[in-house]
Amino acid sequence: MNHSILFRNLAISILFLVLFSSCGVIKKYRTIGKDYENCLQDKDKLEKQYTKALDELKENEARLSRFAFELKQFKQENDQLKSDLFYAQSDLKELREQHEALRVSSNTSALGSEKEIRQLLKDLDKNKSLQIQREDELKKLNEQLDDKEKNIEKMTAKLQEKEKRVNELERILFTKDSVVHALRKSVDAALLGYTGKDLTVYVKNGKVYVSLEESLLFATASWQVNPKGVEAIRKLGRVLKENPEINIMVEGHTDNVPYTGSGQLKDNWDLSVMRATSVARILLDDSGIQASRVTTSGRSEYNPVDQANTKEARAKNRRTEIILSPKLDELFRILESH
Repeated sequence: MNHSILFRNLAISILFLVLFSSCGVIKKYRTIGKDYENCLQDKDKLEKQYTKALDELKENEARLSRFAFELKQFKQENDQLKSDLFYAQSDLKELREQHEALRVSSNTSALGSEKEIRQLLKDLDKNKSLQIQREDELKKLNEQLDDKEKNIEKMTAKLQEKEKRVNELERILFTKDSVVHALRKSVDAALLGYTGKDLTVYVKNGKVYVSLEESLLFATASWQVNPKGVEAIRKLGRVLKENPEINIMVEGHTDNVPYTGSGQLKDNWDLSVMRATSVARILLDDSGIQASRVTTSGRSEYNPVDQANTKEARAKNRRTEIILSPKLDELFRILESH
């Protein structure tokens, strides 16, 4: 009887011990399971943050790509801007490579530890900061390029204005040259009957020169034009009347032999002036040319065509030159307006 009671008590004790131990193990496993669930939840949160960071990174990459595309559209970039853009693109490539490496790393270690995920997020934040910095640099580059474009537009406008002015001047000069050559032909035709000893016609510095020898116009030390000279001047006058856009300069020249005549003239200055005036009067009186077109001057012996002190040289220097030049009022107006 005592043995039965003892055995029963022992069994009850063992049963309580087993039940107590089972409760502790169950409680411990429940705690571990809860910790595991918390870890999974934290992991899910980190993965969502990581995915969001990747989306932001892709968006920033798209923005950087648009900036790079816009930069390529500018027509003129100086060397410094090209260099800056090159470095910016190199940095962008490096960021993309880093991103690709991070993406590959994240794919291969999606089930990695919490420490690795935090490191990934830290690297992504760093890359995001670098991209923001590059965006600021690209923004500055765009502003600089905008300023360059504005300056180029201003310079282009000025250049176009100058080209317009040059084209207008060239047109006027071309017209002037055409008028000069046409006038030369008309003068040659009008004075065709006179030999080279009497007069010469040539173009110099955009003007037509009609050089009449003393033998054609005057006797020695005289300023009265002889009949043959009057005829030549009248023929020339008829051509000039038909060309009212031509200015006329009449210059008298002498040799270096001192004037020895008597009367109102004192020297070669007076003689050269009187000869030029005599020729001009014939042009005005017989052809109807407006006096405002004609200018006279005496050059005495101080503008010789031949410097030699010979009889032949002195004969060349004794001449009257009628210098014909197109009016350049329009040309002067253009030059003064700028």
